[in-house]
Amino acid sequence: MSAADVISAKGDGGPRSTQSQDVPALRETDRREARPDQPTREAEAPAPQKPAGLRGLIRQHPIAAIVGAVLIAAAIVGGILWWLHARNFESSDDAFIDTRTVLISPQVSGAITGVNVTDNQIVKAGDLLATIDQRDYKAAVDQAAAQILQAQASIADIEAQIGAQQAQIQQANQQVQEAQAALNFATDENQRYQELVQKGAGTVQRAQQAQSDFTSKKAALDAANAAKLAADRQVDVLRAKGEQAKAQLQAAQAQKEQADANLQRTQLLAPTDGRIAKLTGAVGALASPGQAIMVLVPLDVWVTANFKETQLELMRVGQPVDIHIDAYGKSYPGHINSIQAGSGTAFSLLPAENATGNYVKVVQRVPVKITFDQRPDVELGPGMSVVPRVTVRP
Repeated sequence: MSAADVISAKGDGGPRSTQSQDVPALRETDRREARPDQPTREAEAPAPQKPAGLRGLIRQHPIAAIVGAVLIAAAIVGGILWWLHARNFESSDDAFIDTRTVLISPQVSGAITGVNVTDNQIVKAGDLLATIDQRDYKAAVDQAAAQILQAQASIADIEAQIGAQQAQIQQANQQVQEAQAALNFATDENQRYQELVQKGAGTVQRAQQAQSDFTSKKAALDAANAAKLAADRQVDVLRAKGEQAKAQLQAAQAQKEQADANLQRTQLLAPTDGRIAKLTGAVGALASPGQAIMVLVPLDVWVTANFKETQLELMRVGQPVDIHIDAYGKSYPGHINSIQAGSGTAFSLLPAENATGNYVKVVQRVPVKITFDQRPDVELGPGMSVVPRVTVRP
């Protein structure tokens, strides 16, 4: 310590005041060190207790509690309203556009000479799709037509022969009548001369001549009758040939119809309105019966929705349906057309066998056919996904 510091301390009473201030602090420190286990007065004073539990939380945050209560009430009311609204509808995401596609395949074989359509083209019923080589089938038509003419000529010839034979029959009838008249005269002559010979009025020679003439006339009558019978039998033969010729005519006509049908089948026509898909036919390729060269997708489509069997309780035919098409994000009105009589697995290629020991019950799906009220203004094809919503409660 310097002399200035000593003089300043003495003048100001520094050492006294410092000693008087430090003693109580030292005593308090010594007291704490002497009794470390005894709490201080501040520690001995009880701390204020905070309210515990939900009530305490609400008291601490009253505004948040009110907001939470309002939100919970709104959620409950909204859930009830949603349930009251949703229970009036049944929907399924296992639904697709469906139709009966037509496989365009020729019924006759031959080389393809023309393909009049292209991929995804819209066609109308009766439009020409493709053409097969027609030369062989035209020849078959001409041959059948020639056979018809030949059969008709045979029938006409036989009818003419029957007419001529009828004339011969009439001539034979006249000959029979002439022979019968001659026989009658010869009979009378023979009888008269035989009586005269017996009475002695006539000669034996004349009686023998009359007898010979009678025998000759009788033989002539028998010959005329035989000729008449032969003429009649010839008519029957000609009529049988006529029936045979008519049968040949019918066979030729049937062959002509078949040839015409085969010729028409060389032109493949669209059976209904639709769009071309999976076109494989090409000019020059050989087409065989039953081999599809293209697929026609009809424009008339519907929805096949696979609903759970637990959704069918209130579902009925005719109920309105809102059909949402995933591809376009649009909805179109429709109605239930029919409900399949059985689950989808019952008609599958390998139906489920439930008569086993490891049977597990699974909710089945039942196909429901839904038709559009009007044809949609978008292009739809089989397999496209939709979501139908059926109004089961009006």
